[in-house]
Amino acid sequence: MDRQEAIEFLMDHYENPRNHGPLEHADVSLTGGNPGCADVISMYARFDKDGKVEAVSWDGEGCTISSAAASYVTEITQGMTAEEIEQMSFEDLVEQLGRELVMTRPTCATLALGTLKKGVHEYVMHKAAADADYSHFTDTTKTPTEK
Repeated sequence: MDRQEAIEFLMDHYENPRNHGPLEHADVSLTGGNPGCADVISMYARFDKDGKVEAVSWDGEGCTISSAAASYVTEITQGMTAEEIEQMSFEDLVEQLGRELVMTRPTCATLALGTLKKGVHEYVMHKAAADADYSHFTDTTKTPTEK
């Protein structure tokens, strides 16, 4: 994409944000920030029974690049699994947003993806802990009469 196309793409996402606003019953809800630019972005995601994102959204305040990137990230992660999101590349995102424009502000461009990836990782870890079977461990804290 050339420079003008990248500008139009970013401005479209900034002026017409996709999936903007909090998400009810979210499995992922995490806020991230970029102190250098005063960006604060919250990312939300809900997974379906098959482990794919059935809804994803964002909320917050940020510069043009961080807001446009958050909007775009919600579009491209729809239908992905947690693993696919965790494997997403910041470099690929920068390319898709228009490297020439966003490389002056890489932290802004990657804030939403980084926040979503961290939230998804926390969700995966909590789900694994909740689903773990600990029945094969014995309770060694109880005396023989308490067991």
